[in-house]
Amino acid sequence: MIRIGIIIGSTRPGRVGASVANWVYDLARKRTDAEFELVDLLDYRLPHLDEPALPSMGKYSQDHTKAWAQKIASLDAFVFVTPEYNHGTSGALKNAIDFLYAEWNNKVAGFVSYGSAGGVRAVENLRLVMAELMVATVRAQVSFSLFTDFENFRTFRPDPLKERSLTAVLDQVISWGTALRTVRVPLAAAPA
Repeated sequence: MIRIGIIIGSTRPGRVGASVANWVYDLARKRTDAEFELVDLLDYRLPHLDEPALPSMGKYSQDHTKAWAQKIASLDAFVFVTPEYNHGTSGALKNAIDFLYAEWNNKVAGFVSYGSAGGVRAVENLRLVMAELMVATVRAQVSFSLFTDFENFRTFRPDPLKERSLTAVLDQVISWGTALRTVRVPLAAAPA
């Protein structure tokens, strides 16, 4: 079975992203075709990128980078739960992504977004970033409006129909993640 990280892409005090990610996790863990794990950026306390070597070199000097790299390397696929700030993803999520390179390669990502316009522009932004990291992105996505899916912009009250959209995201992430596992087989382990 593949391992999928549900990444909470906001570190802001009072964030609503954790409630959205918990909704994703609670529905996802009912499945038996993959393992799911919540990955909270707050747990890694990543400062602004502070590694002297390029991430593509994989020569990490900071303990926080090594811990982050170990977590991302342990996962086969991702569901990013992202807010939309100023037509893009959060600075915290972009920074966390930029710390690493090889740990992202040949994996797959799906997206659950939220914001005044449903967070769709944040997802567009992330799709470009993922392409550079050799992460395939699935077509299906879930978007939540701060106006209709949150009570007073704070309390998450998703439309039950969104569960169908999440099922489509998870179906695609699991299918692609399973297929991409074969690309990540080390050359030493591949048949001659």
